[in-house]
Amino acid sequence: MQTSEQAYLDLCNKVLNEGNKKSDRTNTGTLSVFGHQMRFSLRDGFPLLTTKYIPFRLIVSELLWFMKGDTNIRYLLEHNNNIWNEWAFKQWIESEEYDGPDMTDFGHRSQNDPHFRDRYHQQMEHFKEMILSDDKFAQRFGDLGNVYGAQWRDWKTSQGETIDQFKQVIQSIKEKPDSRRHIVTAWNPEDVPHMALPPCHTLFQFYVADGKLSCQLYQRSGDIFIGIPFNIASYALLTHLVAHECQLEVGEFIHTIGDAHIYTNHLQQVQTQLNRSPRQLPTLSINSAKQSIFDLQVEDIMIEDYEPHPAIKAPIAV
Repeated sequence: MQTSEQAYLDLCNKVLNEGNKKSDRTNTGTLSVFGHQMRFSLRDGFPLLTTKYIPFRLIVSELLWFMKGDTNIRYLLEHNNNIWNEWAFKQWIESEEYDGPDMTDFGHRSQNDPHFRDRYHQQMEHFKEMILSDDKFAQRFGDLGNVYGAQWRDWKTSQGETIDQFKQVIQSIKEKPDSRRHIVTAWNPEDVPHMALPPCHTLFQFYVADGKLSCQLYQRSGDIFIGIPFNIASYALLTHLVAHECQLEVGEFIHTIGDAHIYTNHLQQVQTQLNRSPRQLPTLSINSAKQSIFDLQVEDIMIEDYEPHPAIKAPIAV
């Protein structure tokens, strides 16, 4: 078992050396492999990458957002979290209500046109201000549809009822720890056409043995440089939180990925990261005064002894 971020670095090397050249919906292009698994022992440190800085507070606020069943980016913006902005912003600039300068095809045009990039950022700042200050605007353009939070907490059935998968799985772990049905799925074929971004991390399953809780994630698609480091930390954190709620120790996080890819405009950044040596993993601290994870706030979850290499910037493909 690989107990540090070496599992992630090995994936980077594998895709650089063996990846297939593929097109994608963003028209950026990728190097890709299909079917890869990483294992992390959560008892050997929290798997937050050290070969580049990963903003842990963003991971915490995003996960709490999912757990609340929220699908509107206003909560994230209130916590200075901008990682879902582009998808909501895209909805606005492609709507009939948008009357500003043309912002389509940002990823390609901004690389060669700094003036366009400046206009884009100006429009984005205006968009964020409107989300935070205008309730109707936030309701119209801040909501991303039935993404993770809705599927976890408010799954719509064909009978017109709803299922709180997340609460049910926690209750199942407490009452029937040996069950093989501790599963939460975010992939709802009926809702996929109406989502800003169909779920990449589609299904996770918990497993209890020897008083330890483990989690396996199946992720249909993974952006290795930007997305996967967040996913590793987020589901490791989820495992810790559910273990906290169920009064269990933590075991492993197993990360299984379908299409694992590096975007062609991230190749240089990946090489920079691979030239760095991993450092000691940090540790996680959860406010023990709050037993229910549904009572937790961002400030109740802390990372300690995190000393990473500097951040590496890269464009996001939307």
